[in-house]
Amino acid sequence: MRVLGVDYGDRHIGLALSDPLLITAQPLGSYTLTGRDDEDRAYFRDLVERHDVGEIVLGNPLRMDGSSGTRTELTRRFADWLAKAAGRPVTLVDERLTTQQALKTLDDVKLRGKKKKDWEDRIAAVIILSTYLERRRGETGGGQSS
Repeated sequence: MRVLGVDYGDRHIGLALSDPLLITAQPLGSYTLTGRDDEDRAYFRDLVERHDVGEIVLGNPLRMDGSSGTRTELTRRFADWLAKAAGRPVTLVDERLTTQQALKTLDDVKLRGKKKKDWEDRIAAVIILSTYLERRRGETGGGQSS
């Protein structure tokens, strides 16, 4: 089983996928919502089946003080839609500063223009998924030494 990481935007969605051992996160690509519910549902249903996804983590855009805002509510609605569309549980993960981290990473590799935008959402999804995987390992005691 793998975990799918999702960075949700109004139209563009960054995607990342864990390895089967739930240790690493790799960019999977991006998806542009079509606005046609049946087509968008079919895309995510196929994606989770094709990659043996058992769980989805979705970046939750909290304000810097940790409170919810308009984007948070839109993201929660998308999380409900995604859980039904994909038939998998969706966990919300704090994504504060992930876009800035992604942009810093892309600046470091000197990507510009359209290529930079294409990768921004993917890298943010990797950061969201990596954060979740690290937290999960910490909760189960994996990877800790005394």
